[in-house]
Amino acid sequence: MTAERFIPFTKQDVITLCTREITESTSYDVDSFTQVCQILSSLLHFQYHDLLENLKRSYTPFDPNADTRQLITLSDSQIAEHQQSFAENFEKVLNAANFEKITEADIQAALNEESLFKVRLEVAFDDFDEIVFYRRGESQKTEVLRQFFGLKKKSLTFTNYDRVAVYIKFKGKEHFINKQLPIGFEAGATVIKLFQNVPKADLEMLFPNSEIRMRPIDKVIIGASAIVGGAVVLITKLGASLILLATLFAFWIGMSDESVEINQKQLIALALGMGVFGSFIFKEWSKFKNRKIKFMKALADNLYYKNLDNNAGVFHTLVNEAEEEDFKEALIAYTFLLKHPNGLTEQALDHEIEAWFKNKYQCTLDFEVDDALGKLEKLGLVLSQENVYQAIDVNSSKIVLDQHWDKIFQY
Repeated sequence: MTAERFIPFTKQDVITLCTREITESTSYDVDSFTQVCQILSSLLHFQYHDLLENLKRSYTPFDPNADTRQLITLSDSQIAEHQQSFAENFEKVLNAANFEKITEADIQAALNEESLFKVRLEVAFDDFDEIVFYRRGESQKTEVLRQFFGLKKKSLTFTNYDRVAVYIKFKGKEHFINKQLPIGFEAGATVIKLFQNVPKADLEMLFPNSEIRMRPIDKVIIGASAIVGGAVVLITKLGASLILLATLFAFWIGMSDESVEINQKQLIALALGMGVFGSFIFKEWSKFKNRKIKFMKALADNLYYKNLDNNAGVFHTLVNEAEEEDFKEALIAYTFLLKHPNGLTEQALDHEIEAWFKNKYQCTLDFEVDDALGKLEKLGLVLSQENVYQAIDVNSSKIVLDQHWDKIFQY
């Protein structure tokens, strides 16, 4: 299992941890350090607010939940440009929020794995123009599954994703001329969803067009019940009538010389028997449909608790998470450089931060030191010389950050 880039602590917790390190290792004033945290957070928030507005603007033409009217009707090429812009910015946000892309090979492998969810699903991949899955937080979990009506227990170890973001674009109207779209979706629509606690083997349940299919064991159970029940009905209810019909048929085709007469009583018995057999067939068909409905309900219930957000709500949530990840990375790197007035190389800083998380907080992660240093350099909070990075002092940092804030609007 590879280490995750995601820092599994809240923004406020990271501020607390960094403040503790500053008070234990340096002579800097806590209030001044807190003020650096506040203005750094405000600057990053403004930057991500601008990105959020761009996402909202590019998503508007194909937002399925929009309740506003558009003043200008866009051409197909303009809509395509909006979609391209949205896809690029959405990928930036996911990367900043420390999500990893799930490859096509991973998705195919997931479809072939034994599912934790006791339903077999099929996905029509040709309905989509584009499919992109992202995940964050990968771990190994074990669940005990009950089999054979609870008589047997089986432990199943599986890969679980804490968060899964889904970006899917349906094909255009021409593809669905002779094919039905999933309920609630339109041709050419862009679907964005965010889920939690998704087993890797059950990724197929996140597709909007997934259809339930009977597993072999379910077919065996229903088929065996139908065969046994049908045989009983035929023998007990239609046995005598079937023998009579067989004799009559043999006489008609010349296989028997003995004539057969059917009286009113036999006709009534035959009609009643056929009615019972018809009722049996309907009952078995109802069993099949009810079992499928039961699986559909189980699928809907499962997705109800895993679904975190949809469409525009997804990128609102992810922009907030991306902003917090950027802040946490920058603040942690700045804190550890303050602890070393003579500076650290990028590799040494990365090693110390990862060791700090592992030894102090039992957290193994792949800290994005290059990303953190890039932000700090851009803001002017660190200086570099011959690959050695030094942080400017806290009071100077407040002045530099305040200057960045003052330059946001130049009217």
